[in-house]
Amino acid sequence: MNWINLTEESQLSELIEKSNTTPQAIYKHSTRCSVSSVVLQRLKSSKDDQHLNIYYLDLFQYRSLSNKVSEVFNEHHESPQILLIKDGKCVYAESHMSITPKDLINEAALAA
Repeated sequence: MNWINLTEESQLSELIEKSNTTPQAIYKHSTRCSVSSVVLQRLKSSKDDQHLNIYYLDLFQYRSLSNKVSEVFNEHHESPQILLIKDGKCVYAESHMSITPKDLINEAALAA
C-alpha cells in the first residue's frame, strides 16, 4: 500500500481525479485512540496490495479537512475510519475494528 499524507484540501481534487481510473482510500486516524493505532498497524503491515493509494489523515492536526472529507463523500465521521473512493464517490466505508486489510483490498479489486 502506498501511504500519502492528506494535509491540504486541494489534495481531495487530485484524489477524486485519480479515483476515475483507480480506487483511492482515505484512512482517518486518531492519534489519541488505541483502536486507531491497532488498525493503522494492521494496514501498514499488510503486503497484500502494493498499488493501492491510502491517504493518511490525522484527525487532530487536520480536523477541518476531516470535516470536508465527510462532507464531500457524504459519510458520517468515525474514528478510525477507512473510505474507498471510486469515480469520485465513496463506494466502501468501515470504522473501528471492522477495518481489515483483506476487506479493503477485496473492495478495491471489486471497484477497479
